[in-house]
Amino acid sequence: SPMENMNEKKNNPFPQGFFTLVITEKPSVAKQFAGVLGAYTRKDGWYEGNGYLISWCLGHLSELAAPEVYDPKYKQWNISDLPILPKPFLMVTDGDKAEHAAMLYEQMNRPDVKLIVNACDAGREGELIFRNAYALSKSTIPVKRLWLSSMEEDAIQDGFAHLKPSEEFDNLGIAARCRAEADWLVGIN
Repeated sequence: SPMENMNEKKNNPFPQGFFTLVITEKPSVAKQFAGVLGAYTRKDGWYEGNGYLISWCLGHLSELAAPEVYDPKYKQWNISDLPILPKPFLMVTDGDKAEHAAMLYEQMNRPDVKLIVNACDAGREGELIFRNAYALSKSTIPVKRLWLSSMEEDAIQDGFAHLKPSEEFDNLGIAARCRAEADWLVGIN
């Protein structure tokens, strides 16, 4: 079948027993990629198969910490405390998503994972969502970027065949972080 042939051609580049971890922004995209890549086994929070683990971030798993994380006095708003200028900004995992985040961070540090693919949405927010999760995971596994303008099967196959160096998107990541911090500063102050 065409799917079997595609799986043979697009097989994970690592020896059997090692995985490429693909991280999407949302479960529906992970499911679609799993079908294209042959990762048919559904686990609790990811798909697995054909040398791939495919999981998702549930949108923003983390956010910039609230003012009271920096100092309890900020819990009660007082104009004399302004401006509040955190140095550095702290990230916290969204409480409703903590269990999924812990599982994802564990996946990002598995010794049998040799490559992580940032497959979050192609754009500034997708870049921020992945980079925050990666930073909080404290992973040191190399990362490549999947950048798609179409979710058609051929485009997905081509994108995985031509993954880009993550460093090509460093400026986009910096821009995303700056936008988030600027929004926080304007919103709080």
